[in-house]
This record gives sequence, structure tokens and C-alpha cells, in this order.
Amino acid sequence: MQLDQQSTGGAVVLAAAGRIDHESAKAFQAALEPHLDKLAPDSAPIVFDMSGVDYVSSVGLRVLLMASKRASAQNGKIAVAAMQPSVADVFRISHFHRILPVFETVDAAVADLNS
Repeated sequence: MQLDQQSTGGAVVLAAAGRIDHESAKAFQAALEPHLDKLAPDSAPIVFDMSGVDYVSSVGLRVLLMASKRASAQNGKIAVAAMQPSVADVFRISHFHRILPVFETVDAAVADLNS
């Protein structure tokens, strides 16, 4: 899975597209690794732009959970933004919004993480 990267307002925005499931989870994790390696208290926060993701399975959630734990251990900041309704439902049902900060828009996430 490819992550499109852009810098916005002092944050690294990583946009995924398609499904994050059993078939794509390893590629998603591998694409995240170089960005997670750079996380530190003074580094740019990471915002996952999920607007192009139409499905997340439990395996995809596990990748995000591991990213969250790693960010916490490295004192870095990450958040999820712009989820489609079906993906937002999965986050709510699984209480994942308690694990990772979730924002309606990428801009809202960037503003919050940079405050």
C-alpha cells in the first residue's frame, strides 16, 4: 500500500486509499515505518488522512494501534482525520477513538497537534 505524503502546517499528512485489511496490512505497516522512525517530541506530528480509505479490518486497526503505541513510546504525536462514515463507525464501535485522536478534517487535526 502506498501512502501519499505531504507537509501541511508543520505536520506530515499521510493519505492512504482503498482497504486496510488482511491483504494490505503488512504493506500499510511497511509504508508507515519510515515515518514512525522519525517521531520524537520535537518532530512534526503525523496525521493519517483516511478520506480515501473505504474499509478497515481488525488487522488494519492493529497496525494503527501499534503505530499509536510506538508514537507514545517516542513521545511523538499522531492522529486520524477525515474518515468515511463506514470507517468512522468501525472506530466508534471498537472504541478506537479512545486510542487515537480522531478529527473531522485534516486541518483540524493539524491545528490540534500543533497547539
